[in-house]
Amino acid sequence: MTDITSLLSNGSARAIGEAIAAGQITSYAATQWYLARIEQISGGESGLNCVRTLSQPALEEAQRADEERAAGRIRGPLHGVPWLVKDNVFTTDGSYCSAGAKALETFIPPYEATIVARLREAGAVLLGKTNLTEFADFVSDVMPAEFSGAGGVVRHPLGSSYGRGQGSSVGSAAAVAAGLCAFAIGSETQNSLQTPAIYSSIVGFKPTPGCVSRHGLIPLVPSQDSPGPLTRTVEDAALVLNAIAGADMNDTATLVKVTARDIPEKALHGVRIGIPRRAVADNVMTESRQHAFNKTLRLLAEAGAVIVDPCDFREADQLDAVRSCVFRTEFRESLNLLLARLTPCGMESLDDILRWNSDNPEAIPYGQSLLEATRQAPDIGSAQYRQDRLRDIRLSLQEGILAALADGNADILLSPMSAAAKCTGKAGAPVIAIPVGKDDDGLPFGITLYAAPGEDWAVLQIASEIERVVGQRILSPLTGG
Repeated sequence: MTDITSLLSNGSARAIGEAIAAGQITSYAATQWYLARIEQISGGESGLNCVRTLSQPALEEAQRADEERAAGRIRGPLHGVPWLVKDNVFTTDGSYCSAGAKALETFIPPYEATIVARLREAGAVLLGKTNLTEFADFVSDVMPAEFSGAGGVVRHPLGSSYGRGQGSSVGSAAAVAAGLCAFAIGSETQNSLQTPAIYSSIVGFKPTPGCVSRHGLIPLVPSQDSPGPLTRTVEDAALVLNAIAGADMNDTATLVKVTARDIPEKALHGVRIGIPRRAVADNVMTESRQHAFNKTLRLLAEAGAVIVDPCDFREADQLDAVRSCVFRTEFRESLNLLLARLTPCGMESLDDILRWNSDNPEAIPYGQSLLEATRQAPDIGSAQYRQDRLRDIRLSLQEGILAALADGNADILLSPMSAAAKCTGKAGAPVIAIPVGKDDDGLPFGITLYAAPGEDWAVLQIASEIERVVGQRILSPLTGG
């Protein structure tokens, strides 16, 4: 592999941007390289199938980025850097937006998502759309994460598979791990960035809901939804967040979450890291993972961190057992609102999609139990919905993350794999996944770091230091690993 090939396959978005700035490669050449690699690695019967559609003007955008640079107009560190976006995000480049649903397979959005517009403004070059678990994994309770009716099966770049519950941003994660882009955008409600990132041995960051605009995304649970970056380094996650975060009148949740800044350098010495065990780490721990987790904590302690272990949620068992109507209610209400306004592929309501699926059972081989359950969900204005949402927040945030931070006098909380995904999702907490090598069975192992809502940059700063100590990606054989 040449140095440039190695850089584009496994290098950071910052390093790729610096190579473009230094004239080592043009944005046009990098875009050509990625498009050809997508065809080679993702396409065909044996391909990864992680990229659903390509952006028609990608090469034109890359040429424009090079011309702007030559004219002295530099948009920032992502200028000319190629990227991919999840297929629940609106673009106006001729690509469809299906959310993985066969019923919406040919929907072309009438406007562009704010995050796409902001990355275009930053000079990044959109390559295309990635496949996702259908409707962000809210179709069937037995459907594997790798599947969608519109996109088919996403294959794993490390030779494994994306099984049930491994998060819906699988296409974006696989593309980053396989070297098909410099970075990708996914989205998370409760699981869908951190989990595929861990199983793909890359970095995934879910911002606090409201930090990044959701305008132009097909929703799942608006009170919890948050788009975010999938990258090869923590620094890249911060770089992309700087480009996409900020106020947007099309998503008023962003008006109180405006923030963007660089990660300051700070030693890990004295940082207090809390370890929630009961009904969190305990739920995912196996003997092979225990060895990897113990090693991670030992290395962090040797680097000067103070490990507060255990640092449990006060109502961890209740949170683990809680069942709520919030997903069913918010999904039905928010999707119905979007369908009624845009009528994509003639679908005016969720009932239309349910009927279409029933008439086309080959499109839903795992059934549609979760979609059907939304019919019995209480209304958004009901006492049941309000009660469930308030209970979710109390158990996950007030008696969960905030209580653990206070009780342990901790700066941040750390869990193995995505053990705290349910908690971080319901609490609206920022969370980052970092790969830390393999467990004793040779499978990808990672950790997640999280804190109070709004503490996005504190999480990124500490994560950057932790990555320096324990971060270790497993490189895909497709990229020379």
